[in-house]
Amino acid sequence: QMQLVESGGGLVQAGGSLRLSCATSGRTFISCTMGWFRQAPGKEREFVAAINWSGGTTYYADSVKGRFTISRDNTKNTVYLQMNSLKPEDTALYYCAADRNPRGATPSSTKGRYDYWGRGTQVTVSS
Repeated sequence: QMQLVESGGGLVQAGGSLRLSCATSGRTFISCTMGWFRQAPGKEREFVAAINWSGGTTYYADSVKGRFTISRDNTKNTVYLQMNSLKPEDTALYYCAADRNPRGATPSSTKGRYDYWGRGTQVTVSS
C-alpha cells in the first residue's frame, strides 16, 4: 500500500503561481512513476504531468506544457507540481497518483495505469 497526501492548493489570480506537493508513505517511492491529474466540476479526470523514477523523464499535457513543471525528491518521498501563468481553465481538484509498475521509457498519461491516488487539493484561478 501507498499513501499520498497533496497540499499547496488555493485561490490565485490569473497569471499567478502555485506549487503543489504530494507526500507519500508506505510503498517504495523510488520505484514508482508519479503523476498529477486534475478534475474540474462536470468533467472527466484528465492527465496533467508525469515523471519517471529518476526524474530524468517527464511528460506533460499540451494544455500545461511550458507553464507547469513536475519534479520529485526521492530523499523526501515527495513529488511537486510548479504551476506558473495560471489560467481560469486550470481550476480543478488536483490529484497525485503513483504507478507501481511503470512500463516503457515515457511515464504514462493513462489514469488506469496508476494504482494509488491521493484525495486531491483544490486549485482555483480567478480571472
